[in-house]
Amino acid sequence: MPTYLQREEMSTEGDGQVIDLTPLLEKAVANSGFHDGTATAFARHTTVGITAMEHEPGTGTDFAELFRRLVPQGNEYHHNRLNADTNGHAHARAAMLGPSVTVPFTAGRLLLGTWQSVVAVDFDDRPRRREIIFQVIGE
Repeated sequence: MPTYLQREEMSTEGDGQVIDLTPLLEKAVANSGFHDGTATAFARHTTVGITAMEHEPGTGTDFAELFRRLVPQGNEYHHNRLNADTNGHAHARAAMLGPSVTVPFTAGRLLLGTWQSVVAVDFDDRPRRREIIFQVIGE
């Protein structure tokens, strides 16, 4: 089956910042020229997770606060101790969320639900430059 790959770079703030990737995923589908298939958004970083969720005022903050409660930044992490680092919590949070989401599409349109968006969540403890890969498989 034919594939199309698109890379997008962006600057992020970290600390649970939620970034709406839906327009970029839609752009990748349009650029692919495929009518039907699947589109994947994949983060090439171990402190960024990707999911589908409702992206409106408040949900991003709620999501970040949930992960702060589940995986507190102030805990002692072996990653921090063994690597002289400060973002062990970010690695754990991103691993829990996962690095990618795949969405089917037909007639060149993503089949997301009414309130669904594809988002990246940057859990790192500092701003970073990020690369997201969009792969479209279709016909």
